[in-house]
Amino acid sequence: MKKITAGLFISLDGVVEAPDQWHFPYFNDEMGAAVDGQLGAADTMLLGRVTYDSFAGAWPDREAAGEEDAPFAKKLGDARKIVVSRQPLEFTWRNSELLQGDLVEAAAALKEEGEGSIGISGSVSIVRQLLAAGLLDELHLLVHPIAVRKGMRLFDEGDTTLPLTLLSSTRFQTGVLYLVYGPAVEVPEGGYEEARAHLPAE
Repeated sequence: MKKITAGLFISLDGVVEAPDQWHFPYFNDEMGAAVDGQLGAADTMLLGRVTYDSFAGAWPDREAAGEEDAPFAKKLGDARKIVVSRQPLEFTWRNSELLQGDLVEAAAALKEEGEGSIGISGSVSIVRQLLAAGLLDELHLLVHPIAVRKGMRLFDEGDTTLPLTLLSSTRFQTGVLYLVYGPAVEVPEGGYEEARAHLPAE
């Protein structure tokens, strides 16, 4: 079964919008390896239209330029790219196609297509829907030590909580925290009565 992973650049105050305006000062070899391990390792990519348009407008040219980022650009170009859009699209980037039908149903079917991984970058609406449906296997958050203070947050308001399990955590030299979460195995319960037993006695 394929694994679905999502990677996001995120600020301390939860902003994920327009990371190109605030995250580049923190991009180093450690972050490059993390992005390559999550997105570059995927044989399939699931992208929203806005993210796809941004990628398609940049990565093919970077691959053709043959500079330091060309190998990563080639990985993205070689991967199967499935775009979530309500409107028909004309694709110029190779291996691109439009998602057919309902997102959740399609994602569940994609997971059944053998081994490998399905990578998501950005595409917050897709991440939210797959988290709610219990289809996201790993949520990779690169938490930057900056409060952006404006823009879309990862989690919108809702009536239910979304417990997760921390799978790994790494601190980069830039102060970025690389946190990988998965679905919660057990949902913790308790209130103040249970918590106060852990307070210092003196």
